Amino acid sequence: MVAQEDWLEAGLKVLATEGSPALTIERLTGELGLSKGSYYHHFKGAGGFRTALLEYFEKRFTTRLIDTVEQHPEADAASKLTQLMELVLADADHVRLEIAVRAWALQDPEARAAQERVDHARTAYLQELCRGIDAVEEPEQLARLLYLILIGAEQVVPPVPATELRALYVTTLTLATGKPFLM
Repeated sequence: MVAQEDWLEAGLKVLATEGSPALTIERLTGELGLSKGSYYHHFKGAGGFRTALLEYFEKRFTTRLIDTVEQHPEADAASKLTQLMELVLADADHVRLEIAVRAWALQDPEARAAQERVDHARTAYLQELCRGIDAVEEPEQLARLLYLILIGAEQVVPPVPATELRALYVTTLTLATGKPFLM
């Protein structure tokens, strides 16, 4: 039996490769080789699926990352920031998905609301971490800058490779703290 998570993973794959218009029952059942009955067993139609998919995206690519970093509450803010950046940079496959969700958010109010929640949660967590680094004079601005670097690096064609993005983060954090920042 296919679990709800299997449908959501298939949805993320379709979304990343073909965009939100491809999130049809036919496309998803074809991707998994299953019947529409299985789809309706887990979701109350296309609207229910899309809501669940957006929630799953938010949990997997925002909440889970924050929770992973917070498994070590004794770590200092700089260490947590480094771990968060490493987690983000380790998953190069998510870039296409992030672009697809942002494109979807331009056309769909529910996707827009989800994207706003994601952006707010990510920026708020970055601000919390930046406030914990003593040498940072403008933690809110640094947090926003770090997030905008990521979003911009994903949007240029081709996207900025993880190694180059890592170097941009090191440079930015070194400039912001006045001391070498290691990642």
